[in-house]
Amino acid sequence: MTQSWWLNACRVADEQVRVEAFARQQQLTKPAGSLGRLEQVAVELAALQGQLKPGLDQVWISIFAGDHGVVAEGISAYPQEVTGQMLLNFVSGGAAISVLARQLDARLEVVDLGTVNLALDLPGVRHERIAAGTANFARTAAMTEAQGHRALQAGRDSALRALAAGARLFIGGEMGIGNTTAASALACALLDCPASELSGPGTGLDAVGVRHKAEVIEAALLLHAGATLDPFQAMLRVGGLEIAALAGAYLACAQEGVAVLVDGFICTVAALLAVRLNPGCRPWLLFAHRGAEPGHRRLLAELHGEPLLELGLRLGEGSGAALAVPLLRLACALHGQMATFAEAAVADRPA
Repeated sequence: MTQSWWLNACRVADEQVRVEAFARQQQLTKPAGSLGRLEQVAVELAALQGQLKPGLDQVWISIFAGDHGVVAEGISAYPQEVTGQMLLNFVSGGAAISVLARQLDARLEVVDLGTVNLALDLPGVRHERIAAGTANFARTAAMTEAQGHRALQAGRDSALRALAAGARLFIGGEMGIGNTTAASALACALLDCPASELSGPGTGLDAVGVRHKAEVIEAALLLHAGATLDPFQAMLRVGGLEIAALAGAYLACAQEGVAVLVDGFICTVAALLAVRLNPGCRPWLLFAHRGAEPGHRRLLAELHGEPLLELGLRLGEGSGAALAVPLLRLACALHGQMATFAEAAVADRPA
């Protein structure tokens, strides 16, 4: 295993199964194409899972948490203590993603990669701290190379745990005060676009706050200019521990053959990072929803990602992806359980 494991080849979808699944859709008792995206996603999952009738009975959700030094620049409406407090809420069952995981009968794990409170010790949380949050990327690099490697590996480890548990679908979520700023900065670096295009309110900034956030990001991009041309270096300079872990998880899922359902803005930035690190992972990424954060639409367009839902969400935590799981399960059920014209003795349309 090389140190840059994320460069290893990703699995490829089973194209023969894709052809067979599409043919089955054409024979089900409905007008061809009448279930729209549900037909498409069922065929896609069949190809990814390598079986004519895919299923999503086992769903795994990993929430990665990390704090951000750039909070010192006044870019968040909330104090950093909220990150640790929300970890307790996750494992106590009171957070949105906790409720959704229970409803879906999904496995939920919470991984602390770098909260500022190093004394935090919560039963039910995997404390795998790499640092007490990232450094302030407005002044220096957010991470060292060693920290970046560890964060990517933490995501990979989570994906391998999901695989060992028999997961058919992986959802990543994030928690970290300041992480929309880090995600926006990383997206700007990867897309080579101005901060004003991708900066949004995050957890509730007003117009003045959003403008300040964009100014902080723009100054940071100037500080790190040149170094951010390489995606790995861009991650180190302006990214976050939890964003790196998400990218690592997505890459490992693609290498091991587990479909990924990508959540909102921050997770989509991690998906873009993963694709830039290893383009072979892209076919394994499904996109759950288009969120309210202004930059999300631009990211989805860059990744040619067609989201399943548009509900004005901006919570994070993997919540939007969890909300899309029932839709995917129903798509699989329709694909696998509807009768064909021949089985139902229903006349097909004329050839």
